[in-house]
Amino acid sequence: MKQGFETSEFQARVKRAQSQMSQHGLDAILLTTEPDVRYFTGYLTRFWESPCRPWFLVIPVSRGPIAVIPSIGAVLMARSWITDIRTWRAPDLTDDGVSLLADTLRSLGPHIGTPSGIQSHLRMPLTDFERLNASLQNPIGSDEGILQNLRLVKSEAEIDKIRNACRIAGRAFDRVPEIAEAGVPLERVYRDFQRLCLDEGADWVPYLAGAAAPGGYGDVISPADDRPLSNGDVLMLDTGLVSDGYFCDYDRNFAVGSVPAKVDDAHAKMIEATYAAFEISRPGTTAADLFYAMDRIVSNGSIGSDAGRYGHGLGMNLTEWPSLIPTDNTVLVPGMVITLEPGIEISPGVALVAEENIVIRDDGAEWLSTPANPKMPRLKG
Repeated sequence: MKQGFETSEFQARVKRAQSQMSQHGLDAILLTTEPDVRYFTGYLTRFWESPCRPWFLVIPVSRGPIAVIPSIGAVLMARSWITDIRTWRAPDLTDDGVSLLADTLRSLGPHIGTPSGIQSHLRMPLTDFERLNASLQNPIGSDEGILQNLRLVKSEAEIDKIRNACRIAGRAFDRVPEIAEAGVPLERVYRDFQRLCLDEGADWVPYLAGAAAPGGYGDVISPADDRPLSNGDVLMLDTGLVSDGYFCDYDRNFAVGSVPAKVDDAHAKMIEATYAAFEISRPGTTAADLFYAMDRIVSNGSIGSDAGRYGHGLGMNLTEWPSLIPTDNTVLVPGMVITLEPGIEISPGVALVAEENIVIRDDGAEWLSTPANPKMPRLKG
């Protein structure tokens, strides 16, 4: 699969942003997070794992983007389509890019926005942000939701990358019987499953969660322990692997040996819920509609569980806007990629969780992950 995007893809993103900026009277948008910077530049590096340097991208309303970055990143940024690259030697304990960024923003106008709503964050020291605001004519305000609106709808090139990530995970899930059976510690299953993901083509596996417990599980976010899998356990693996900068995010459940019939029945009902949501996933449906379609099946309409939601957006982040909750009335539009993630309680404190990835199309939805079989697959007990 071709890596990265054509320059025209980034130019189109900038043009859409600038159109919305004009409507809101913004002179520029300041971006500080890895996905937002990469969205407009294609600047893909694991160096963001180091928290000691801030990185800035400025989107002016009437010209190309400006990268204001530590000099260590100049060579890689120059390989992108960005031509205006301004650097400083970082870390700088007295002025870590603040003056250079302030000069850049002042030259563009007084009305600057930055992503400020739900699921956003600022990746620079608050003291530096205060210094930056003090040096500008007006304090930096909201981007009016422009970045969220842009990233909500994926291009076909983005959808292809998410689909490829799903295929990689699917091949790894198919190989789980190679690494998991009764007697194998869960922590080893985790390590080996990540290896399978890499073998099948993942660039890296930043997220792997799951559980293994008799007849179901009560916790799906804890690290793996050294408890061996046992006959009667349900093993769940939930992976967010990355391929060319884009995530998949879905899970699979496996029975170790034999499990009670009620566990199989619960799994089948959960898969039924994902199909129910899939069938109504089309333009004009809301995120809340999908929640209720699944909730009627898995909890008889009791408004979900403590997990809080039955799915979310997906893309350059593992979880993006929207959330499939009763109060999220985000309207689905073509190009949105979302997860369907119902959970079902088998007994107090014991549950199962399923998850699939889909994309909204003009006439309905398309599976990006191959949907799970209602019958839970078996591992050697």
